[in-house]
Amino acid sequence: MLKAIISACLLGECCRYDGKTKAVDAVVEKYKDFKIIPFCPEAPLFGTPRERINVVEIDGENRIITDKSNIDVTKLLRDEINSFIKENPQADAIVLKSKSPSCGLGTTPILNEKKEVLKFGNGIAAEIFLREYKGINIADELLI
Repeated sequence: MLKAIISACLLGECCRYDGKTKAVDAVVEKYKDFKIIPFCPEAPLFGTPRERINVVEIDGENRIITDKSNIDVTKLLRDEINSFIKENPQADAIVLKSKSPSCGLGTTPILNEKKEVLKFGNGIAAEIFLREYKGINIADELLI
């Protein structure tokens, strides 16, 4: 059976920072014949609801920083994402949540240290997935 890794919030799981979901029926419908592997690197680490995180460019490097407490959680997220990849080394498709600091594909706001938008880029998981899942169609729900 084909496997699809899909952002859990798109599947209807209430795992977003605000405790809500961003369910997209079209995603569920398109991958109904796949074995679905839900993915959310933030909820297992920080719980739900939780403080927002942002991608902040510091000295030319993207870091993941909590919004109010300004804690750098980059390593925690990187480790969680890499652990997920080790448990799920094979997939036939990946669908990620747009604009997310974890999952956005070219749509995530990259901020400066004053929290002003510098540009748009990839979230930390999207960046790692693009590197690790070669030859797999990786999209966000906007491209479905």
